[in-house]
Amino acid sequence: MIPIADESPKGYIPFVNYSLIAANILVYFFLQQEADVFYTTFGLVPRKISQSPADFLAYFSIFSSMFLHGGLLHLLGNMLYLWIFGDNIEYTVGHRRYLFFYLTVGLGAAVLQIIFSPNSAVPMIGASGAISGVLGAYLIKYPRNKVSILFFFIIFIRVIKIPALIVLGLWFVFQIWNGLATMAGGAEGGVAWFAHIGGFIAGAALIKIFEKFPKL
Repeated sequence: MIPIADESPKGYIPFVNYSLIAANILVYFFLQQEADVFYTTFGLVPRKISQSPADFLAYFSIFSSMFLHGGLLHLLGNMLYLWIFGDNIEYTVGHRRYLFFYLTVGLGAAVLQIIFSPNSAVPMIGASGAISGVLGAYLIKYPRNKVSILFFFIIFIRVIKIPALIVLGLWFVFQIWNGLATMAGGAEGGVAWFAHIGGFIAGAALIKIFEKFPKL
């Protein structure tokens, strides 16, 4: 199942969300030639933080890693989710506060990943932790919104509309399932499942707080 659209606020221009998408795309194509060097330098390596707590660059990588992607499909998948769900959250909290919210839930994602993989030397990259926070906020604020899903069944393809509560609820259960499976298998794997979980929980927990203040 692939989400392709949702019920978005009419007449509202989420220019911060558009800017985040543009920044991710520009960084990806700009860094293609030296990607491995930037992954190592600006990707989040949990071991650097847990073993070198005074390393400024390691802390900076928490935020820089949100704009790095490991491939075109990785980038497009993340940007699709941000495009569909981000505008509603920007509408909810206001433009400038949305940027702060995005970075804050991305921080929450990184913290949980570091807690569960403190000795990992594998650079964590991608916007999915922060986007997970957007999804958590969306679930709290817009659980009844209909999300259009591209549904594949063998050779049949249909577009169906499902409440966000079901779509995002199942998505979160999937993250937990895979996170626990990774722990049980004793392997780190290629996906930072606990970053997704941490971001989602942070977004769900913080959206009401961010919404209380006047929109900016």
